[in-house]
Amino acid sequence: MNENISIKNWDVNDRPREKMLAKGIISLSDAELLAILIGSGSTKESAVDLCKRILNSVDNNLHELGKLQLAELQKFHGIGEAKAISIMAALELGRRRKISDVLEKKTIQSSEDAFGIFQPLLGDINHEEFWVLLLNSANKIIDKVKISQGGISGTIVDVRLILQPAIIKSASAIIVCHNHPSGNTEPSNEDKKITEKIKAAAEIFNIRFLDHIIIGDKKYFSFSDHGI
Repeated sequence: MNENISIKNWDVNDRPREKMLAKGIISLSDAELLAILIGSGSTKESAVDLCKRILNSVDNNLHELGKLQLAELQKFHGIGEAKAISIMAALELGRRRKISDVLEKKTIQSSEDAFGIFQPLLGDINHEEFWVLLLNSANKIIDKVKISQGGISGTIVDVRLILQPAIIKSASAIIVCHNHPSGNTEPSNEDKKITEKIKAAAEIFNIRFLDHIIIGDKKYFSFSDHGI
């Protein structure tokens, strides 16, 4: 069979678009939603079967699917650059929607609140980034700023770059956050040293340093919660 297995050749009730119109988008499986994005499969399998295979490779976990890079998606027969970009774009939109929803809660009252802000940004990337959350006197969010980006094993952090946006935007308090792509949230000696430096520098400018959060996928470590 050498024909491309197109969704158009399926029974109407089995087509994801028609199924969505008839039964609502909630009725579609993850594979069917992805199939709508890519439009067609390969010469050997339908779009839905291809998407099922992609999902199976990440244990049917959309969070893990979001970690796949362009080249990794293109390893699947039937997924070219355009289809891979469509999948990545859709997942990025979902991530940004999650961030927008979280930002509706603009007052930070705990480490879990801070984790909720940063997890969508840092939870599934394969390199290390360092961010600072700027707060006013009532612990309401003013802004969040990326300070640096590094490789898998670390990123260089300049304390001056952390305090600069806090001073410019008259922040009363800050929370810093970075991720460990390995998933291990235990702080390293370097993490502890930079935390002490940030604390000392923030005190000079009368800025409250509330916490340092380390994110590892879906879990986190809070310096404040652990009394460090």
